Amino acid sequence: MTPFEAAITQAMNNLPLESAHIRALLEADLDELLYHTNRIRQRYHHDYVTLCSIINARSGRCSEDCAFCAQSAHHRAQITEYALRPAAELIRLTRGADERPITHVGLVTSGRAAVRGRERTELLKAVRTLTPQLRAKLCLSLGIVDDALLRELRALGVQRLHHNLETSRRFFPQICTTHSYDERVENVRRILAHGFEACSGGLFGLGETWDDRVALATTLRELGVQSVPLNFLMAIPGTPLEHMPPLAPREILRIVALFRCILPRADVKVAGGRPLLRDLQPLIFYAGATSMMIGDYLTRPGRDVNADLQMIVDLGLRTRRPWVE
Repeated sequence: MTPFEAAITQAMNNLPLESAHIRALLEADLDELLYHTNRIRQRYHHDYVTLCSIINARSGRCSEDCAFCAQSAHHRAQITEYALRPAAELIRLTRGADERPITHVGLVTSGRAAVRGRERTELLKAVRTLTPQLRAKLCLSLGIVDDALLRELRALGVQRLHHNLETSRRFFPQICTTHSYDERVENVRRILAHGFEACSGGLFGLGETWDDRVALATTLRELGVQSVPLNFLMAIPGTPLEHMPPLAPREILRIVALFRCILPRADVKVAGGRPLLRDLQPLIFYAGATSMMIGDYLTRPGRDVNADLQMIVDLGLRTRRPWVE
C-alpha cells in the first residue's frame, strides 16, 4: 500500500494521519485526491449539505490588531462602523435570513470580548425572542465569552458558538499581537465545556505554510470541533495584508481536501473568500466540503443566493434544515 493509499484508508476510517500520510496528500495529483475526498464526504455525510448565513451585529472599532481584518481600529480600512444593533433590528434581520434553507444563522460582533452592559441586554433580548421562533439554529460569534454569559445563553436555548483559531500556534504571532493563541484555544474549550457545539476554523492565504495548515486541522481534531469554517483571504485595502496575492483556486481545493482527510466527520464549511475559486466553486464538494456560507459577508457582499442554491440542485445535493434528517 502506498502512503497515499494508506492516507485515504485512514481518513475513510476516521483514523489519525501520520506525517507520511500528510506528505502524500500534499504531493498527490489533485484530480485523484478529489475523487477520494468526495468518497469520504459521501461516506460520512451522504448527499446532504448544510448552509449558513451571518449578520454583522456590531461593526468595527475592534481593539485587536489581526492583520487581515477590516474591523480593527489599528488599521485604515474603509468600512461602516456601528455599535450593537438594537434587538428589534437583530430580530428583523435574523428572521429575513431564516427564510433561506439554512441550518444556522450567525450573529457576529466585532471586538475582543463579549458584549457588556446595554449591549448585553439587547443581545439577550434578541436571543430570547429568536431561539423559539427560528427554523434555523442560532449561532453566536462574540469573541471571548465569560462563564456567566455562557450559562445565560445555554438557558435561552443557544446550541452553537463560533470562535476561529485562524491559523497555527506557530504562525499566529505573525498575524496578531494583542492576544495569544492560548486565549483562543481556551475560549473554544470553554465553549465546549459548557455544552455548546463549537464552530471554529481558520483563514488561509496569510503567508502561512502547509505545515501551519496541517497544525490547525490537527488542533481542531484534538479539540473535538465538529463545525470547521475555512476562509480564504480576499485582501482588504487599509489592512497590513492588503498586498497579499490571492490563493489559486486549485490550492484552495487542496486545502479543503486536506481538512476533509484530517477531519472526516466534521462539517467542513467553505465560507469567506469563496469567490476566489471563480468557476471552480462546485468542486468544493468534491474536495470534501459539506457546507458553505451563503449571502453577504461581514463587510463585503457575497454571491447571489439563488445562484448558490441552483448550484446545489445541479450537483444533485440536498440542503438540510436542523429538523430534517
